[in-house]
Amino acid sequence: MPDFSLVAIALIGLYAVALVCVYRILLSYRTAQGAIAWVISLLGLPWLAVPLFLLFGRNRFSGYVRARRLNDRALEPLLNRYEEQAETVPGGDSSGLGDEFQVLCTLSRQPFTDGNHCSLLRNGEATFEALFDAMEAATDYILLEFYIVRSDRVGTRILNILKRKLGQGVRVYFLYDDIGSAFLPGRYLKQLREAGARVASFGDGNVRRRRLQINFRNHRKLLICDGSTSFVGGINLGDEYLATETEEPWRDTHCRIIGPASLGLQLAWLEDWHWAASDVPELNWTPPKVARGDQQMLILPSGPADRWETCTLFFLNCINSARDRLWIASPYFVPDFQIMNALQLAAMRGVDVRILIPEKSDHILIGLAAYSYLVAANECGIRICQYQGGFMHQKVVLVDQRYAAVGTANLDNRSMRLNFEITALSTAPRFVAEVETMLEEDLALSRALERTDYEGRSALFRLACRSARLMAPLL
Repeated sequence: MPDFSLVAIALIGLYAVALVCVYRILLSYRTAQGAIAWVISLLGLPWLAVPLFLLFGRNRFSGYVRARRLNDRALEPLLNRYEEQAETVPGGDSSGLGDEFQVLCTLSRQPFTDGNHCSLLRNGEATFEALFDAMEAATDYILLEFYIVRSDRVGTRILNILKRKLGQGVRVYFLYDDIGSAFLPGRYLKQLREAGARVASFGDGNVRRRRLQINFRNHRKLLICDGSTSFVGGINLGDEYLATETEEPWRDTHCRIIGPASLGLQLAWLEDWHWAASDVPELNWTPPKVARGDQQMLILPSGPADRWETCTLFFLNCINSARDRLWIASPYFVPDFQIMNALQLAAMRGVDVRILIPEKSDHILIGLAAYSYLVAANECGIRICQYQGGFMHQKVVLVDQRYAAVGTANLDNRSMRLNFEITALSTAPRFVAEVETMLEEDLALSRALERTDYEGRSALFRLACRSARLMAPLL
């Protein structure tokens, strides 16, 4: 016979934990819909909802927030020096950004700098060769920060380059995400440490900070060499971005930055490194002078430790300010109501709104959820296009002829509220034209979806799409 007193105690304990979770939600929720769903689940199915909440439910990275407050005291002088020495762009300048420019600077907590040279890297092969060359040319330090690192051909070549540079006296700081790089062998990291590299996992921070928590991934992909040359975009360190005999490469985009905007990426890296390693290494903070540096750029980091929902506000700013054209490439299209409403309004006022997504998603629920937006999109003129040339993983935004952005943020809840992301934005006509040409070629390999692609499917398919959309806060 079961001991009912023990069962009662267990139930009381379970509901006590559920009530604590509800208390946390009521103090910190960002959307009423998500909060209501969690509260109902926690009170109705606590044995299922409590473990899920511990894994997925938190939406504020409180440990990082506290670390940022302390770290800002050390970083503030660096930011001030960066602003003073860099050729910053004044508000209302000739780029035509006006108030939009001021909003982006406020969101990023960084200046909009002039004197940069930014090159578009349109595939894995071009990106990796540029990364390898930059690391080989480094003379002082190499800073890496990637969501996924693999020990395949690409990862092995990077490991060998880093070991060789360490032997030449170049400092190496290697930051990775412990969930994204869960399958990275320990021997890979051991070899780096034994060669003299500083290695840290973003998820751990240190033993005191460990949490049973899947949220708050560091989704950034950065490389900075000597504070002058840097890289940012959607490409992780893995062979999937290279062509093989049996599989097409992932379609993705990165960019190389030479100039003072590299220090913006370095600031974001340093803040993450301080959280993970409790260390502020000596780095170069003198903005480099570039012979062909004619581009105005802004670096915009975003994450759950921000005062505002930076990533959401960035996308809303882009959507609301678009006058003629708004093209967005994202492998994951699960927008919340405010992003979707803004896209609809843009299309209604005559903006050419196109959303480029992959035909085959690497996450089946996200792929299904995207179909549920087709009717609302088609009714107001939004074109959702499926890329047919393989799995498209790039995160690119093109606003009119005025600016283009390349980064790590997707159009989904994780990027908007849960992941640490970063975006590089350029107003240079040449760079904007390069992005336009690239997206035109991608769109030529795509098929525009019609509402019949959703309404003409079986009731079971539509039910699956709508059910997947209900899980948008977790996708």
